[in-house]
Amino acid sequence: MNLNPRGRAAAALRPVLRQNGSLARSLPPQQQGCAPEDAALVQALAYGTCRWLPRLRWWASQLLQQGLKMRDVDVEALLLVGLYQLQEGRVPAHAAISETVEAAKALRKPWAVKLINACLRRFQREQASLIEAVQHKEVAALAHPAWLLKPLKKAWPQQWRDICEANNQQPPLTLRVNQRKISREDYLAALDETGLEAYPAPFSAQGIYLTMAVNVRNLPGFDEGWFSVQDEAAQLSAELLDLQEGQRVLDACCAPGGKTAHIAETANVELTALDSDDRRLTRVHENLTRLDLSAKIQCADAGQLEQWWDQQPFDRILLDAPCSATGVIRRHPDIKALRRPNDIDTLAHTQRHLLNALWETLAPGGKLIYATCSVLPQENKTVVEDFLHQHPEAQALPLDVNWGQPSGAGRQLLPQAEGHDGFFYAVLQKSASQ
Repeated sequence: MNLNPRGRAAAALRPVLRQNGSLARSLPPQQQGCAPEDAALVQALAYGTCRWLPRLRWWASQLLQQGLKMRDVDVEALLLVGLYQLQEGRVPAHAAISETVEAAKALRKPWAVKLINACLRRFQREQASLIEAVQHKEVAALAHPAWLLKPLKKAWPQQWRDICEANNQQPPLTLRVNQRKISREDYLAALDETGLEAYPAPFSAQGIYLTMAVNVRNLPGFDEGWFSVQDEAAQLSAELLDLQEGQRVLDACCAPGGKTAHIAETANVELTALDSDDRRLTRVHENLTRLDLSAKIQCADAGQLEQWWDQQPFDRILLDAPCSATGVIRRHPDIKALRRPNDIDTLAHTQRHLLNALWETLAPGGKLIYATCSVLPQENKTVVEDFLHQHPEAQALPLDVNWGQPSGAGRQLLPQAEGHDGFFYAVLQKSASQ
């Protein structure tokens, strides 16, 4: 039996609920062979269900007489998709219920059809009281796991609720103009000619926000490499690098290549782009080709210098370190299900290892940008402070910028509902007298 969009969305969610796979990998196969509008619906259902997962799971617990077993994660996924559609309210309730029940028939579990039908119809009847009840359950109300709420409250006692609210919003479509091809002013004019409303980003000199999401391939100049899709916070790294012509520059942990391309657009440098995931490096190649840019691309673990370093020091290094991605939850809502509390310690260990290893490759007087898309000080402020304590030849340069807020030796951007993602930056310089 062919799955309808609800069934396909539920199938994409199964590895997420099992905590053994991301939407980035599970969603594309479920969209294959779909008409464009159905593929878009599958994505919207899968992402929306992940975005509100803690709330939807609480509702499911109230509607089920007993919890579902792990072997029935397919049933849970479909129930959650149905609940999401009822909460969203963009289609009539009877249509959302009937389509979800129809998808349940493909599970070959007759009892599941009755169960899903009963739960969704009960939710429809009791929706007002269930929505009221959820407001008194913090995890469900804010749609964030308890383990994440705890460090957010500690780190950002005044802003943690705003962070959660921003995380639950769909992010805006943000572009970075390829300054080698066209100016931001000219590209804004090109968008205006096509009837698209857009405005310049306040912090990035190449950034543009569109007021509504569109298929980027249909935007003017896509094939010609006039722009890239990139969040404004991520666009700030190239300016912080203070690039000069002819410098030897390393973009470590570079995939999918947005910052690599921005570096190449900004100055004529000898650029090395490094990542340990060969599959993701394909995206780097594709992006650079479309933008008419070049870099030396290597597949290696940045922390294992013997694998890749030729002993020639770099003048500039961008370390966009692997992190919890808690600043980009709105773009990757499956993080709410996939991330575990003990991951943060593991990631902080990796961040320290990479920072120490790459510091060895930095030339005297050179600058290293430490960046993450995390909002947790354990991965940001603390990592940098510990590093500075251990390396007297390193100093953190003050950031004279109009974005973010001070956080230790760096600056922290928190996710904004209509603006940038959450990001951390620190600029570290090695003493010239080495």
